[in-house]
Amino acid sequence: MAVLRILHLNTEPTWRGGEQQLLYLLDGLAERGVASELVSQPGSPMTERALARGHVVHELRMHGEADPLAILRLRGIMKRGYFSFAHAHTSHAHTLGAVAAASLGRRRPRMIVARRVDFSIFRRSFFGLNHLKYLHGVDRYITVSEAIKRVLIADGVPAAKIECVHSGIDVGRIVRAPERTAALRAELEVPADHKLVANVAHMADHKGQRYLLEAVPAVLAEHPRTTFAVVGDGELRADLERQARELGVADRVRFPGFRTDVPSLLKALDVFVMPSHMEGLGTSVLDAMAAGTPVVGTEAGGMPEMVHDGETGLLCPIRDGAAIARAINRYLADPELGRRLARNAFALVQRGFSTDAMVEGTLRVYRRMLRERP
Repeated sequence: MAVLRILHLNTEPTWRGGEQQLLYLLDGLAERGVASELVSQPGSPMTERALARGHVVHELRMHGEADPLAILRLRGIMKRGYFSFAHAHTSHAHTLGAVAAASLGRRRPRMIVARRVDFSIFRRSFFGLNHLKYLHGVDRYITVSEAIKRVLIADGVPAAKIECVHSGIDVGRIVRAPERTAALRAELEVPADHKLVANVAHMADHKGQRYLLEAVPAVLAEHPRTTFAVVGDGELRADLERQARELGVADRVRFPGFRTDVPSLLKALDVFVMPSHMEGLGTSVLDAMAAGTPVVGTEAGGMPEMVHDGETGLLCPIRDGAAIARAINRYLADPELGRRLARNAFALVQRGFSTDAMVEGTLRVYRRMLRERP
């Protein structure tokens, strides 16, 4: 079999879930003796963390999708490296990588694109050019959920060009996180006799925190000794705080902002809620499952691939605050239900959603593609 060499492309200047998955992948491939190199933005968290882990990094300033200089330099990296594949991990990396690879003709690395979002490829199409971007010049898509795969097929991408490899989490990192329940609840001003229900996510519309807030009055009507927390930050924070005031529940909802101690925080919860109405997969749900916390999820995107209703969690329709309230109330009224579903969820994460499972799944895609190559 041909030597496997991968060039990973990431244009993101910040650090989010996709960058964490890429770092897990780089580490896992290195542990398995697979040669990988990374192209990423100078000074970005992705660059700094990859360098700190000993990975080969090409720092390249990339401005959007139409950056001729970046394409030219990327072409040179590809030409010198004799890579088997160029694996793009962001939308802009997809465009830059595909154009650079195509310019090499028969010597080009084959193009792989990671797809982590569950909306149509035509949602933000510029003069219909997304048809060219997504249906030509890509040899394989790797989606993080079967739901995303179905969206691509519906948009016209051939099923044979799409493979699903679920995102993975470092289960051990969650398990090893210190138990700080008493201290964290005190910090969040949660009364000793209250249950704590929370969401942890970026505050953006598709994350649906507004529907969790809509559920708060109905939960308090049945379980008045309950405190809520919406953890994280983002463009909708002020709107969510205003909503809590308008609902008359501001005294019961905490907004502690961005936290670096999320694994310990998850262990301090009685219920974790992910109320998204769009979600590629949702690794925050996996983190909560690994922490042993009962989960309420929605039918958004790939979430049902993790949250099996009545088995590993409770599942609600999207944009339905009343359904979320009923699910939370079920857990609060029946703690044994939460413990049972949490045990099942932990076993599922260990079995199919670990970083090892993600790396091995990606590696299987690479090897299949090597065997397919003329």
